[in-house]
Amino acid sequence: MTPTPAGATPVAASRPDAPQRRSRARRGEGDRLREEILAAAERLLVETGDEAALSIRAIASAVGVTPPSIYLHFTGRTDLLFAVCERHWAQLSAAMDAAAGGVEDPVERLRRRGEAYVRFGLEHPEHYRVLMMRRPDQTPDRFTDERLASTAGLEVVAADLSAAMEAGRFPRQDPMEAAVLLWMAVHGMVSLLISKPDFPFPPPKQLFDHLYRMTLAGFGGPAS
Repeated sequence: MTPTPAGATPVAASRPDAPQRRSRARRGEGDRLREEILAAAERLLVETGDEAALSIRAIASAVGVTPPSIYLHFTGRTDLLFAVCERHWAQLSAAMDAAAGGVEDPVERLRRRGEAYVRFGLEHPEHYRVLMMRRPDQTPDRFTDERLASTAGLEVVAADLSAAMEAGRFPRQDPMEAAVLLWMAVHGMVSLLISKPDFPFPPPKQLFDHLYRMTLAGFGGPAS
């Protein structure tokens, strides 16, 4: 064994099983690290299906940084959790628009949007639970009710309802109020399917078709 020269600090031998830590980020690499943190948190959420798995320590370990590095980009676990879910939630409007794209009949557009909403919620149950089923005091300030409503396509649904009224398919009424009622109905369905998975519900498509017909009938419109 080679002796350590006088005054020199001994260098510990590297262990192959030691956790690999990233070097300090260079200037301009902060945004990339933030994306890596979000990607790691997303993987944990999808793999476990449980928001409790998103601990700061677990995410830091997955990325290869120390926990304090997470706090350079997020104020805490809740902020990070909502940032992960926000990336999916931003896709909801696009999914609803794509489902209704090219459809001339406003009533059929409403159906297509509703089906897309249900499908999106059931495909991302933990994201939906975090964003739509938590108490206000557990929600970051930037996630206002108005913002969530806008992302849920409320204004576009109201426009489709208004077009249906113009065409004589529904009696005249406040289209935004009618859109809110539709949202309440579909949200209730998605929430129950997510929170009560062991209940013997009929298949989701069958449930939605029935719910949609009943809601339209309540508006005084077509029941088919």
